[in-house]
Amino acid sequence: MAGNLAAKPYLGVKRPKPQPAARFAGDAELLAMIAAWQAQLTTERRSSAHTIASYGRDLAVFLDFVRDHRGELPTIDGLRRLELRDFRAYLAARVGEGLARSSLARGLSVVRGFFRFLSRRGLVDNPALSVLRGPRLPKVAPRPLTINDAAAAIDSVDVAGSVEAETWIIARDAAVLSLLYGCGLRLSEALGLTRAEAPAPGREVLVIVGKGRKQRLVPLLPAVIEAVATYLDACPYRLPADGPLFVGARGGPLHPRLVQKTMEQVRRALGLPDSATPHALRHSFATHLLSNGGDLRAIQELLGHASLSTTQRYTMVDLDGLMRVYDEAHPRART
Repeated sequence: MAGNLAAKPYLGVKRPKPQPAARFAGDAELLAMIAAWQAQLTTERRSSAHTIASYGRDLAVFLDFVRDHRGELPTIDGLRRLELRDFRAYLAARVGEGLARSSLARGLSVVRGFFRFLSRRGLVDNPALSVLRGPRLPKVAPRPLTINDAAAAIDSVDVAGSVEAETWIIARDAAVLSLLYGCGLRLSEALGLTRAEAPAPGREVLVIVGKGRKQRLVPLLPAVIEAVATYLDACPYRLPADGPLFVGARGGPLHPRLVQKTMEQVRRALGLPDSATPHALRHSFATHLLSNGGDLRAIQELLGHASLSTTQRYTMVDLDGLMRVYDEAHPRART
């Protein structure tokens, strides 16, 4: 079974820690509730370490504002008494700091989530948040590569990097990119694979445990199996079965930043836009399936999306493909 990312993210890469209690402005009762909230994110919500750390930072910023704005240490009772104008002042202050609308919306979402947590425990019932309007966010469609550009990105790893790059490192990078495009994996999922989980002849699917520990089966293409086999044949290190499949130049776990750097070199070499990132290969996987008649529900399962609405973003990208499928499949379209 593919690596559980909550248990072994990147198999050795240092992961962020939750914000310490000292970082939050609040009395003892409030700090206890914050600790319980973070514990719930870990155990019940199964949020990643990065998510918990990020949420903690956003909540800490909000409580810092409440302390400075109200001139008193935040408490449960104080949060209960916050008014609509207080929350609006918080948003205005964040806008004044030059915060992007997406970051502002995320911070407000964290605050709402913490207040819901307190409400479920009968501690805070503040109706002001329910009428507070957050920033409007434009619908942003995924930006995939074309079929030719996606294939070229994988094939061009050997000409994009340093001339001193060793053959096995070139093969490793090509294998990672093949997994992103050929299987639609997130970068963290590809780097979370162990040697025992490596695509190999006779293995038809990968079992991936992604966000929220949601498990999914991903079919393996022959090209992906071949790319990984080429890397394993060239790799100079002994890879234990329970160790990382992909390793760095010194044999340690491969850091995601190195893959991102490789993709930066690839897009410069090929003249691709800045949107050509490792994650764009995952977008390309979904978009190209959809454009060739793939079922939206099946693509949702392959990507590991909890909600179909997330997968539906790809319909914004490939309207022409959808219309072609409609014309070919709908009975009235053929009359």
